[in-house]
Amino acid sequence: MTKKKEKKKENKLADTSLLKKFLKTYENHCAQSQSLVSPTITQVLKKSIHNGTSYKKIILSRLEKLSEDSRQVVLNPLLMTIRDVRYMQGTDLCLWGISLSNEDVANLAILLELSGRTSYPFSRLDVIDCRVDTWSVDRLGKAIRYSQLTSLSLDYNELQEDGVRGLFNGLETNMRITCLSLCYCNLGPTSGTILGRMLAETAISEIYLNGNHLQSSGAVSLIAAIAEHCQSSATEEVDEAPTSLAHQILDAAHSSAGVHTAVSERESDGGRQKNPPVQTTGKRRKGSKKKSNPLPLPGPWVSKLHLADNGIDGMGIEGRIEVLEFSQILSCLIRCSEQLVEVNLEDNCLGEMAANDILDALKTRNEGMTFSFGKCKVKPQIYHLTFNPCATYTIKVNL
Repeated sequence: MTKKKEKKKENKLADTSLLKKFLKTYENHCAQSQSLVSPTITQVLKKSIHNGTSYKKIILSRLEKLSEDSRQVVLNPLLMTIRDVRYMQGTDLCLWGISLSNEDVANLAILLELSGRTSYPFSRLDVIDCRVDTWSVDRLGKAIRYSQLTSLSLDYNELQEDGVRGLFNGLETNMRITCLSLCYCNLGPTSGTILGRMLAETAISEIYLNGNHLQSSGAVSLIAAIAEHCQSSATEEVDEAPTSLAHQILDAAHSSAGVHTAVSERESDGGRQKNPPVQTTGKRRKGSKKKSNPLPLPGPWVSKLHLADNGIDGMGIEGRIEVLEFSQILSCLIRCSEQLVEVNLEDNCLGEMAANDILDALKTRNEGMTFSFGKCKVKPQIYHLTFNPCATYTIKVNL
């Protein structure tokens, strides 16, 4: 017991000395670059030094109050500090409200890339309200492919369709990023197709798209491939007819209007795997007790889907038919998906028919029925549901 206590004390002292070096180096780099020292970094560092705790979440943010000092908080001194002290204890790198130039993003990308360089163990990256342009997003996407990141947030940046396309090019066949947040990024309906491919072809399972302009058509493009895959996987196990369940539902609902839906036009993909497979990061070193973390392989599965405030209503070109198409495809996903656990559709004017479709799917899933998925039988339940009986529906569900 005494030896363990001594080791803990030694580790605390080592961490404290490293943090002191980190703080001093950061202040020196800020002075050399004539930039402002970030209070969010210095305050947390001093607190960690005083308490002898680790410093894992690095937050660089702009000053909330304006001061007479014309200098600004910039990124480069922080990146130089991380390299100089070879700081390997950080897991989250959060950049909030800092204006980033192309050069800043390039330096950040070099830090994240692992090939031939020091492997900094950042697993989460937030670049929120940093006014990054299309080139910066494209460069960041290329770096993410060679990084250890598992979570990426680019909220409040005007990415638009070109930015999403550049990000998709970097995330193609991605096996690490599982959580992606693109809230309030001015994404229109045409971005839904790119985002749908991103969900279907990468390891992303949690996606947050609140506050955009996907509308009904973009939302349909986003989830059509996933719903089709989940339906085909479920029907294969019970030896049903190969015809898509989503296809049958939509044909029955819209036969009078003669509408061809995104799901009805997709072929059944019976050869794709049903459950997210995993791949190990590599062989375990001799004498190491810690097992390598498995990596999810790319595939069309989603666990959390957030589409609040996206203009999903009957005001598009196709009118009410378009929002009904979305509700039917989402209902198919809710009934058939083994992975889906959370849906957020707040602040979308779905209308009575579409909202009732979704509510019926939620009730079906919550009736205590046991759905068979291969050898695994699950009994999904709804833990939280908000449903207002009016023209504008608020639906936020944990399945």
